[in-house]
Amino acid sequence: MNGTPERSQRRPWIVGVSGASGTPYAASVLRALLHAGEQVDLVVSRAARLTLLDETGAPFRDAHWRADLTRWLARGADGSPDAFQPGLLDLSAVRHWAAGDLAAGPSSGSYPAKGMLIVPASTACVAGVALGLSKDLLQRAASVTLKERRPLVVAVRETPLSGQTLRHLVALDDAGAVVLPASPAFYAGAAHIQDLVDFVAGRALDAAGVPHKLYRRWRGELGGAARETPPEAARETREGTDPAPEE
Repeated sequence: MNGTPERSQRRPWIVGVSGASGTPYAASVLRALLHAGEQVDLVVSRAARLTLLDETGAPFRDAHWRADLTRWLARGADGSPDAFQPGLLDLSAVRHWAAGDLAAGPSSGSYPAKGMLIVPASTACVAGVALGLSKDLLQRAASVTLKERRPLVVAVRETPLSGQTLRHLVALDDAGAVVLPASPAFYAGAAHIQDLVDFVAGRALDAAGVPHKLYRRWRGELGGAARETPPEAARETREGTDPAPEE
């Protein structure tokens, strides 16, 4: 010991993006985590890169991940290329790990992390995590999260669900994960496809215990959604301004 105070240790949320349709869900979660001042470790599976290319028309490349991530986070759920201003986010808080890098930090239980969100989670990803296959870094990081008893949120995006997938989801629930189907709700007053996406992203963050203002919460008042505009925080974030504080 040299008497120098130890620097605060980085403890990120690991965000895994699998190959299921639903990359706007992942973008919303990433924006909200960064807006909340959280550190993020990002793992994008090989299948997810194909889905991202199909849903956004843009690639996600290891060698150019920061530029590709900036373009991705700027895109709205309706395909608008400049719906958000990712330049207002601290992308230096993001660390990217290649999906094939099984020597990466998140592959070890000694690597400090707050937990993990898999958004969206394909049925193949669900099966791999439930069976402990660890065929890539995403699955390995999820297995580590479970064995270290850290929060794991699995936002499964598939319909209908087969009996086999249902059994895998029950296994994940038994192991301590939160199984969170990507099921948008309408009581929050959604007026835009982005509002439906943000609702699912917000519920995933709720399960992880991360504060956000992505959707209007239920207040026990019937008809409230019809009387109010879409969530102010989500709308202001799309316009590139900071949300107003809660009353």
